[in-house]
Amino acid sequence: MPGSTPLNKERILRVIPDYQTIRDPNTVAAPMTVKQKWQLFFKESVDPFTVAGALAGASMSQIGRSVPHYGSDQEAFAERFGAALADVTTQNFFSDALLAPLLHEDPRYFRKGPQFSIVKRVGYSLSRLVITRKDSGQNTFNFAGVIGTVMGIAVSNAYYPDRDVNGSVVRWRCISSLTGGAVSNLLPEFWPDIHEKLFKRKQRPKDGSQADGS
Repeated sequence: MPGSTPLNKERILRVIPDYQTIRDPNTVAAPMTVKQKWQLFFKESVDPFTVAGALAGASMSQIGRSVPHYGSDQEAFAERFGAALADVTTQNFFSDALLAPLLHEDPRYFRKGPQFSIVKRVGYSLSRLVITRKDSGQNTFNFAGVIGTVMGIAVSNAYYPDRDVNGSVVRWRCISSLTGGAVSNLLPEFWPDIHEKLFKRKQRPKDGSQADGS
C-alpha cells in the first residue's frame, strides 16, 4: 500500500527477528495497515527463531517436569512442543491480528534512541508493557498486548493438562508472559547501539588507503 512503512527485516545478532521495531527514532512511520498487522502475526509465529524457542522451552519443561505436566515420555515432549508453539501463535493472533486492528493500536516498538539517558530508555522500554501507540500516533493503554496475551493463555486451558488449569498456574503464566514481553523490549532498544560500537568497521576510501586517524 502506498505510504505504508514496511516491516523491519533486520535481525538482532543475525538470528533474532526484529519485525516489530522502528529502529530510527526520527522516522515518521505511517500507520500499519490491517494487512501488515496480520503479516506481523504470521512472521512472528512461524519464524525459525520462534520454532527454536518453542523447542528449547519444551526441552526445559520436559527435563524439569514442569508446566505443562504432560508426562515424561516422547509423546509428552511432542505435546509440550506443540503447546509451546500454540501458546506463541494464539497470543500473537489475539494481540497483533485481532485486537490491534479492532482497537486501532500499533503493535510495533518505537525506539527512544541514544539521545536519551540509559535510565530513561530502560524505563521507556519497560513501560511499553502497558503503553502503546494508536494508529493516530497518540499514546494509549496497551489493550491489544495485555488482553491479547491473557486471551491466548485462556485458550491454552483447552489443551493444557487439568492439573495446570487453575488460578495459580494461569496467574503465574500471565505474569511471566507479560513481564517477559516488557523485558524483551530492552534488546531492540539497545542492540543498534551495541552493534554500532562493537561491529561497525571503519570506512575506507575507495582507493583502499586508510582514512585519516584510522
